Amino acid sequence: MTSSNQITPGMTISLEGKIYRVESCVKVTVAKGLPFIKTKLKNLMTDEVVEKNFKTDQSVDEVKLNERRLEYLYLEGNHHLFLDIDNLEQVLVPNEVIGDKVNYLKEAVGVKALLYGDTVFSVDLPQFLELMIVKTEDLDASNVMSASNRLAILETGAKIEVPMFIESGDIIKVDTKTDEYVQRV
Repeated sequence: MTSSNQITPGMTISLEGKIYRVESCVKVTVAKGLPFIKTKLKNLMTDEVVEKNFKTDQSVDEVKLNERRLEYLYLEGNHHLFLDIDNLEQVLVPNEVIGDKVNYLKEAVGVKALLYGDTVFSVDLPQFLELMIVKTEDLDASNVMSASNRLAILETGAKIEVPMFIESGDIIKVDTKTDEYVQRV
């Protein structure tokens, strides 16, 4: 337990059985009435951001999340199966937690996961991954001269724009945070 006066951005707290990360907090003093702490909280399961006010000196449950290194294995039903690199246990992660990061998951990709107990709340991909181009968009002769990029489909199913000289079978470096081509490998 901690006091609402000690809430800081980046802290993880538990409210009503849900785990939230504090995005921002401000102490508000009003001319008439008691001061309070105004926060923006991000639900770690749904990425939904909510605003919540706390009375000063209100008790808040601070949660410590464990960070573990996982390696992606495969999709199993509506969950993704990972291997915990440290203790070699298998970990199932729901699709909701993975979200659009699924576009860059392939076998043996290492990720950083935040857990509370046995529940995975977030998965962070490496910023850069090297992936193979499976297919590139065909351009007709009239578009070739005016276009500088074209659409490509990666081995993971992600679609990104790449320069015209990139062909199917090429391996490229992709920035997973911005979904952008970086360079040919």
